[in-house]
Amino acid sequence: QVQLAESGGGLVQAGGSLRLSCAASGRTFSNYAFGWFRQAPGKEREFVAAISWSGGNTYYGQSVKGRFTISRDNAKNTVYLQMNSLKPEDTAVYYCAADKDLYIIHVHGQADYWGKGTLVTVSS
Repeated sequence: QVQLAESGGGLVQAGGSLRLSCAASGRTFSNYAFGWFRQAPGKEREFVAAISWSGGNTYYGQSVKGRFTISRDNAKNTVYLQMNSLKPEDTAVYYCAADKDLYIIHVHGQADYWGKGTLVTVSS
């Protein structure tokens, strides 16, 4: 089992920045790829970003490319999502996910493990 706990959400004005963190525990952190997803009220879950076990490969959803950056610190068992130039349409609950297969996360939007989410609200 892998337990995931997101933090760092909150209220920010449009154009501002936030950094989300996802702390992982349980299994060997460096064996897993990680992803961030989001879900806005009344909408389907959307892929945001994914990162390989080594951090050498990253992928982004089209709507966040160039504004968001995913990274990981294997020594701290933590994955980050730096969000810049935030827009009101970025408002959503953001979820961290983990799977041994990056392809599953990035292409299929699935993962073995999920956090409970953290709310990001961007005001106009």
